[in-house]
Amino acid sequence: MPGKALVIDANILVRAVLGRRVREIIETSAGQVSFFVPEVAYTEAEEHVPTLVVRRGGDPEKAVRFLRSLRALVELIGREVYGDYERTARERLGDRDLEDWPILASALAIGCPVWTEDTDFFGRGVPTWTTSRVAVFLREP
Repeated sequence: MPGKALVIDANILVRAVLGRRVREIIETSAGQVSFFVPEVAYTEAEEHVPTLVVRRGGDPEKAVRFLRSLRALVELIGREVYGDYERTARERLGDRDLEDWPILASALAIGCPVWTEDTDFFGRGVPTWTTSRVAVFLREP
């Protein structure tokens, strides 16, 4: 297993499908970084991608195929990995988006940062990286 790890939020997966920057980061870093995605976050991305792509005039089937191809570069994890941290994650999220608890719980279970564009994770007790800054994390020794 690579030395660095990140838990990827669903919004990052969506950005990988809709744009180039996130896709390039994942593709070029996959050999050196473990990217963990809770299965529920992957499912959430898979549900939202077709609608978002149609709004942009794209092909939803092609977009979903691409999202599915990303599964080769990320590790989907189930509740058995992060479930013990549900209560802690929900408490830390407080009144924020409680549907995001699997992301935070995964980061707590694995002991790694979250890559997200969602400010609900800021100040919740785990390092949080946005796409604009994640390259700093990835190039640090």
